[in-house]
Amino acid sequence: MIEVTKKQIRGWLPRRDRNAHKGNFGKVHILAGCVGFTGAPAFAAQAAVRTGAGLVFLSVPREIWPVLAVKCGEAMPSPVPDFPVLLKKMNESDGVLIGPGLGRSRKTDVRTLRLVEKVEAPLVLDADGINAVAEHIDVLDTRQGRLTVLTPHDGEFLRLTREKAIGPDREAAALAFARQHGCVLVLKGHRTITAFPDGTVFCNTTGNPGMAKGGSGDVLAGILLSLLGQGLPPEKAIPAGVWLHGRAGDLAAERFGEYGMTPGDLLRQIPAALREITE
Repeated sequence: MIEVTKKQIRGWLPRRDRNAHKGNFGKVHILAGCVGFTGAPAFAAQAAVRTGAGLVFLSVPREIWPVLAVKCGEAMPSPVPDFPVLLKKMNESDGVLIGPGLGRSRKTDVRTLRLVEKVEAPLVLDADGINAVAEHIDVLDTRQGRLTVLTPHDGEFLRLTREKAIGPDREAAALAFARQHGCVLVLKGHRTITAFPDGTVFCNTTGNPGMAKGGSGDVLAGILLSLLGQGLPPEKAIPAGVWLHGRAGDLAAERFGEYGMTPGDLLRQIPAALREITE
């Protein structure tokens, strides 16, 4: 198992070309949100922007679109289009995220499963994207040869595996799942584990209990989407994103304390965490 440290990832994020434009830094698409959960899509979209994505598109239910239009000045929110249009937009993207605050209904789950099958771009599944797949786990096996990243916390991971407990060896559990389904498994928690289907496993060294609040996972999902959309190899983008997320949380804790810090504070510390390893 490889412990991810600042020294290790310092060279993973390249310096930006002085002549670059927004099209050089990835176009990503997020499907998220439902009535009552407008924070999750906003956190994910803003995290993708803060981590350097050139263009961030956000599809949300029409009922909450006006709210996200106000919350997300730097991203481009719009009402979820019909399935063929949504799929086309996603397949024109450099990375796709499905799940933050998405909610659960038969219609929503069926759409998620169809997208998992048909999206060709690198795909990150979080929250209710994971929950939909957990009930039809075989859909993951249809994505062989395409990058799929799952970011479960312990409860979501147990739903994926249908086990009663993870057991003492989190590394082995994450790796077994990644190998079985040909995906990258980011098992969140203290010393988050990132397991690749080729047997490579990373253990994160940043983060603190102040991050254990609703919204922190949405920020992580947006960071991972952004780095993948910018074209970083998965073996660098994913462990680097997990490290940056934890480091931003540590910077927020230093300023506000673990009790008082919020996911919004974590979000605002992403640029500082990035500067530590890129400048």
